[in-house]
Amino acid sequence: MVKVIPLGGVGEIGKNCTLVEDGNEILIIDCGLSFPNEEMPGVDIVVPDFTYLVQNSRKVLGVIITHAHEDHIGGLPYLLQKLNVPIYATAFTHAMMKHKLEEKVGNKSLQLKTFKPGEGIKVGSFEVETIRVTHSIPDSCAIAVMTSAGALLFTGDFKLDFTPVDGNLTDLAKLTQIGKEGVLCLFSDSTNVDRPGWGPSERTVLPGIRSAFEHAQGRILMTTFASNVHRMQQFIEVAAEQGRKVGVVGRRMEQSMDICENLGYIRLPKGVRVSLDEVKQMPDHQAAILTTGSQGEPMSALVQMSRGSYGRMQIKEGDTLIYSARTIPGNEGAIWRTINRLFKQGCEVIYDAPTPVHVSGHGYQQELMMMVNLVKPHFIAPVHGEPRHQHLYSKLVRRMGYQDNRIFTMEDGRPLVFDGKKAYLDEPVPHGRVLIDNSGLPGVTDEVLRDRYNAANEGMVIVTVVIDVDEGEVIGDPVVQGKGLHANSSLLDTVQSMVTDGLYSLSKEELCDLNRVQLEVVDIAKRTLQKRGQIRPLVIPSIVSV
Repeated sequence: MVKVIPLGGVGEIGKNCTLVEDGNEILIIDCGLSFPNEEMPGVDIVVPDFTYLVQNSRKVLGVIITHAHEDHIGGLPYLLQKLNVPIYATAFTHAMMKHKLEEKVGNKSLQLKTFKPGEGIKVGSFEVETIRVTHSIPDSCAIAVMTSAGALLFTGDFKLDFTPVDGNLTDLAKLTQIGKEGVLCLFSDSTNVDRPGWGPSERTVLPGIRSAFEHAQGRILMTTFASNVHRMQQFIEVAAEQGRKVGVVGRRMEQSMDICENLGYIRLPKGVRVSLDEVKQMPDHQAAILTTGSQGEPMSALVQMSRGSYGRMQIKEGDTLIYSARTIPGNEGAIWRTINRLFKQGCEVIYDAPTPVHVSGHGYQQELMMMVNLVKPHFIAPVHGEPRHQHLYSKLVRRMGYQDNRIFTMEDGRPLVFDGKKAYLDEPVPHGRVLIDNSGLPGVTDEVLRDRYNAANEGMVIVTVVIDVDEGEVIGDPVVQGKGLHANSSLLDTVQSMVTDGLYSLSKEELCDLNRVQLEVVDIAKRTLQKRGQIRPLVIPSIVSV
């Protein structure tokens, strides 16, 4: 019996983490994060709940990483704080994540195992084949895991780009060979299943970038993901063509550029990259700048520049910015606010040009169908997609001849079990989301989120009560204060009156029980605010004992 258990990454985009459990051994495929939505105020990132892995820690052999995007590696620091297991990845992927791992976990405890795309790995009794695929980051791999039930193929994020910037094509021959040997189940990327045809090659953004350079009168900037090495490479190539020097702004972008330059993943013409100080000294028409901030992150270089608060550099009238990234759902508002501020500063922003300046790293319908035809799996399960993507992918493969009993719509935490020739979805294991705010501590609770939401949307009310615990009596009248409250001025007086009446109805013994007093104060205040003011602010009791 073999189980495939997603702890994240199905029915959602992000937080990718899948377990392959074969007897007494567990192999983890990826360990990523996702980003908060508008219902998670103050939360920075979301990672999977690792309870099941901790409960089965003796079975866990290691983690294999498909590629270096945050939604596939960002949860590793939090997993490694609970389990000390080997991490298998390419040299590039290790380089991209090593700094963050050392910062959170410490260098001494890291067990980093390196493979090259196309190499086989043995992890316990698992035979693993790594297969190069094209994506928007170098050294992306599909992973084939040979289990006692048969071969399981995880595509990771992929597209079939026949003119990749780095020249490294998807290994179609190896995929075909694995298909001939027999694939029990294909776990396929489904992100772009709603897009017909073939996705454009990464190289198709080159004319759009070149056009932006040719029309720019002053400095030209481009914002993209710091991991989008191929996009950065094309920006550098055009800058060199146009006689411009390239500066880099933003810590993540600088780190990424340094890593790629050192490992040879970015080719820099001699003398093209210069320091930011040098960029500021040269004529504007000779300057090109790569910057972080494509998702409107508040502390990113671009967002601070749009506010005029970035100490190292400011936007000038006549600047041009190429916005070369997809919008992560939930970030739209922050991105448009940034773009609008840039326009106000006299910056031309190119974000939706006739000649594209961004293409997706995920395959469209024809590419997904070709993957199925290459590997010819017996069972299919769409992953890395929301429910709408899973639904459309299932419809797509039905048209290819797959029956419903061979297509599985998976859910986080629910194992897909392979038992002999049967496959079925089993009862869920412990799973969920773990929220992390800027404190860096995992475990922001739903109660904390509720309080933050109420405080942000309807303000707060603080009720201060002084109790003489020896005598069991209230000293003076309660003090009721509102913060961020929009309500009739008499409402707080009503709250004070109702709380006072409620407290004086308590016995001396009840008044000596400060927990009881606190609950009474909160209950009365909430009910009064809701009934008399139709509002639900956060109520904070302050009980002082003397």
